[in-house]
Order: sequence, then structure tokens, then C-alpha cells
Amino acid sequence: MIDLEVIHRVQATLRERKGSAPDSSYVASLYAKGTDAICKKVAEEAAETIMAAKDGDRLHLVREVTDLWFHSMILLAHFDIGVDDVMVEFRRREGISGIDEKKSRSE
Repeated sequence: MIDLEVIHRVQATLRERKGSAPDSSYVASLYAKGTDAICKKVAEEAAETIMAAKDGDRLHLVREVTDLWFHSMILLAHFDIGVDDVMVEFRRREGISGIDEKKSRSE
């Protein structure tokens, strides 16, 4: 199994790009455009992921999910949230039924 090391390296790069000039990289340009632009890109990648899933092409699906995760990581970094924060939440939910977890959020 591959560990999260690559995700942490990508996260470090995303953090570095936060303070960069918008014309220095794609990621820096997204940060400069702000939350709405980043959210729009996440939504676009989510739609492309859905279309890839409907096509049934495994490689295309993997590539689109990678794009979705990447842009989601940009969104998280925009709000100074790290992948470890997400992993803590995954760990918290492990072993809890989806129905029970969903109920706990509405209480």
C-alpha cells in the first residue's frame, strides 16, 4: 500500500504556492482568484469525475478523482486546513455507520 507521503509533499507545495505571485503557477493563480474560483474548479472536477464514472473507464476515473482531490486540497489549503485534519475525521468516522454518522451531525 502507498502511504500518504506523496499527499503531504503535494500539500507542502500547495502551501508554498499560497504566497506566490499569481503568474508564477496555476495554483498561485487560483489562490489569487479567491474562494469562488477555487470552489468552481472543485465543482468542475466533481462533474468530470461523475462523467468518468458513468463512462466506466477506470483509468479516466482515476485521473479525474486525482484532479478532484488535488483541487480539493487547494481549497483546504486556502482555508489553512491540512490533509491530516481530514484524516482525523476519517479516523473518527471509522466503524460508524453512515446513517448514525449523518444523524450525529444534525443533533
